[in-house]
Amino acid sequence: MAALSEPDSAMADELRILYRDEHLVVVHKPAGLLVHRSALARGEREFLLQRLRNRLGQRVYPVHRLDRPTSGAMLFALSPEIAACLGEAFAARRVAKRYLAVVRGIGPEAERLDYALREEDGSRPKAEMPAMEAVTEVRRLDSVELPVRVDRYPRSRYSLMEARPLTGRRHQIRRHLSRRGYPIIGDAKHGKGNHNRFFAERLGAPRLLLAAVGLAFEHPVTGQPLGIECAPDAVMGTLLERFGWAGHQPVDGVQALSPGDACWPPSELPFTANATTPRS
Repeated sequence: MAALSEPDSAMADELRILYRDEHLVVVHKPAGLLVHRSALARGEREFLLQRLRNRLGQRVYPVHRLDRPTSGAMLFALSPEIAACLGEAFAARRVAKRYLAVVRGIGPEAERLDYALREEDGSRPKAEMPAMEAVTEVRRLDSVELPVRVDRYPRSRYSLMEARPLTGRRHQIRRHLSRRGYPIIGDAKHGKGNHNRFFAERLGAPRLLLAAVGLAFEHPVTGQPLGIECAPDAVMGTLLERFGWAGHQPVDGVQALSPGDACWPPSELPFTANATTPRS
């Protein structure tokens, strides 16, 4: 096993290698960087796939996705055969994913969000798209109240949420939290513009505050369960410190897990389906 945590130059824009061996690599994807060329990529000249390929000097194969504005841990295979194995693991829900999100309001203490979602591909009317199962487990890690009127209330409240998606629908965490009444800060499509502007203009956080901070999966060759942790980038890390949430901030690291560890498979939390939680 080889676990690398390498310093990067400013030009690398936090393209941190979290883990690498001869079969796969886990890297920190910077916010705002597309993974690969797509129909959304008109005019774009740089992509994570190309940047990582140039960094390693070999081809890499993505096995899952992160939205363009989302930062955090992303897994790549180093051969088509390993990509197929890892793709099967994701499809069979044998990969645990953990995210941190900053949301408006005092989020649920612990809850399972089970809302079917229609795909957002833009090529067909939304009404024609089938609604598919989508489940996300969330819990509130911390909260803060600021003496600032951003919306209709004299004070503004925000929460740090942990999210564990059990399915992989497009924009699932963003859509689930927004539907529950706690949109993620910086979400231009599903969020609240006045809160997004407040964070951008007053708090130095002009982007989506959603980060993939953990992956747990069985190594496709050795069978060893691995846990990968990924520290948030500087924008989100600075905000967590400012709100007094630094204790919830993970650091880059790799852990060899055992089947009995609490995080493998994802730990069960005391979720309540219809919790009533104050909002702001």
